[in-house]
Amino acid sequence: MIILDYNDKRPIYEQIVDKMQALIAGGVLEPDSKLPSVRSLAVELSINPNTIQRAYSELERSGFIYSVKGRGNFVRADEHLKEKQQNKLLRALEKQLITCREQGITRENIISSVDKVYEKREDSRSADAPQGSDGTDLHEEVQDD
Repeated sequence: MIILDYNDKRPIYEQIVDKMQALIAGGVLEPDSKLPSVRSLAVELSINPNTIQRAYSELERSGFIYSVKGRGNFVRADEHLKEKQQNKLLRALEKQLITCREQGITRENIISSVDKVYEKREDSRSADAPQGSDGTDLHEEVQDD
């Protein structure tokens, strides 16, 4: 479900938050579905439970999950989560595009790179791959992160 990148400069809890937000916004985790317990996810990822708790607290604060005392954490059913996540990604992309422009990368090279990414995604889909509610390849969603 979540693959951590220990070379990433961001804290582990931020990586977990980003990956969980992507899974929720992408429809991989269904609304009102129960998330793994703090302890079980900590064991699965071989990290401190406090790190998972911090990530879950951040996800709750940002509206992606809700907790039920004594029962656990659940995915919030919010139609605007996908839109919020997409806007966040587009803002990050805009920053990267500004950096690319400042470094002399041409518009044509950027568009060519975008085309390659989208063509690769279409080529990698198979008819047998499990699909999310929005038609995305569930295996690819998890592994891309």
